[in-house]
Amino acid sequence: MTAGVQLAYLIAAILFVLSLKWLSAPTTARRGVLAGEIGMAIAVLSTIFAIWPPANLGWILAALLMGTAIGAPMAIFMPMTAMPQRIALSHAFGALAAALVGTSEYYVAVTEGHHLSAFTMGALGFEVLLGFLTFTGSLMAFGKLQGVLPQRPITYRGQNAVNFTLMGVAIVALVWLIIDPTQTLLFPVLIVGGLLFGVLLIIPIGGADMPTVISLLNSYAGLAGAAMGFVLGNPLLIVAGALDGASGFILSVIMCRAMNRSFTNVLFGAFGQVTASSGGDEDDDRIVRSASADEAAMVLEAARKVIIAPGYGMAVAQAQHKVRELADMLTKNGTEVLFAIHPVAGRMPGHMNVLLAEADVPYDQLKEMDEVNPEFAQADVALVIGANDVTNPAARTDESSPIYGMPVLDVDKAGTVMVIKRSMSPGFAGIDNPLYYNENTMMLFGDAKQFVADIVGELSRSAAGV
Repeated sequence: MTAGVQLAYLIAAILFVLSLKWLSAPTTARRGVLAGEIGMAIAVLSTIFAIWPPANLGWILAALLMGTAIGAPMAIFMPMTAMPQRIALSHAFGALAAALVGTSEYYVAVTEGHHLSAFTMGALGFEVLLGFLTFTGSLMAFGKLQGVLPQRPITYRGQNAVNFTLMGVAIVALVWLIIDPTQTLLFPVLIVGGLLFGVLLIIPIGGADMPTVISLLNSYAGLAGAAMGFVLGNPLLIVAGALDGASGFILSVIMCRAMNRSFTNVLFGAFGQVTASSGGDEDDDRIVRSASADEAAMVLEAARKVIIAPGYGMAVAQAQHKVRELADMLTKNGTEVLFAIHPVAGRMPGHMNVLLAEADVPYDQLKEMDEVNPEFAQADVALVIGANDVTNPAARTDESSPIYGMPVLDVDKAGTVMVIKRSMSPGFAGIDNPLYYNENTMMLFGDAKQFVADIVGELSRSAAGV
């Protein structure tokens, strides 16, 4: 490797680090994306230059064209509301690439009689196992996010025992191959074990845990890439994969803390089954207070401080632009408007930030949970748009609730709570929300985009004196 290529790799690695740093804040996120893109372009071009002239230039160009043909339409035509699904597919493609490269390297080495050291075989086997596991796991996550597969946990008796046994078989095959890489019959066992375990790992996980699953799969894909770097002797792959793996793991830890859950509970707890309220027969007497768009507009028009709590329902309805329009109208009316962002609102980390940024909501209005929770007690209105579990006060008050102890947005402490929701059905966690029956709660039933548009219309007519 020439000094020029090494310098290019160093620059690319620095850009990757800066990209992660800048992506951690909304105000610098665009700069972070640009830094990552430039870093990857430098990485690809310098790698091609390092082997120039490549013996298989035609295949390289074909692969680049094929990747572009798949990636460009995904980026251009997939709506922002489908970002979680796109992320899951990206994880699947990246992990599959790492797994196929590892498979190719193994069979080339065995066929040509090359010696595979214990370290190289270990890295190669880890790359293949984790790559195929992440590939099928990401496809299962995509299916759940897209609604192709049931969002509820799919469980059966002895499921964890089956999963651990399957992974154990794959690990035994890997250890045996490290000891004796010529045992080629064990390599398909490694592949099949990874593919099956990826499926069985994700299907018992419910929709409420998808943000953690997405970040965890991101970590797996990064670790597979780092292992591929060791196999190919490419330092930039090692750096990029390690950054991806570490950041994904740290993000998963943040997600688990945001839900007051452990990794084992997320992966093996089958969280997300529909749970009845613990109120017993008294639940039948609870009163739901619904309101129309004109009633909601009157309350908002008189409010001095409004905090909007968005959730996945806003994403599904693609209501972010109408919500921004509503916020602008309230601000012009002299109302202070804030957006309360829960870490696991939506279906991937940062989902609400991405949607609201796409709608040009000012960054200074976006407040993280810890920052905004003290503000609810001084708010005249908390407007909940398609958020369920992250606003459930049972997490603070009901010790029998499966989400007890999970940090939530304190929307119930506002003077008036307005909830835009299609129906009274529970959220992804399958848990009834007592917020909907509070005396200060108004339920606004309907599609989020249409209902917000109706409220905007009512405010416009009021401002015009109609």
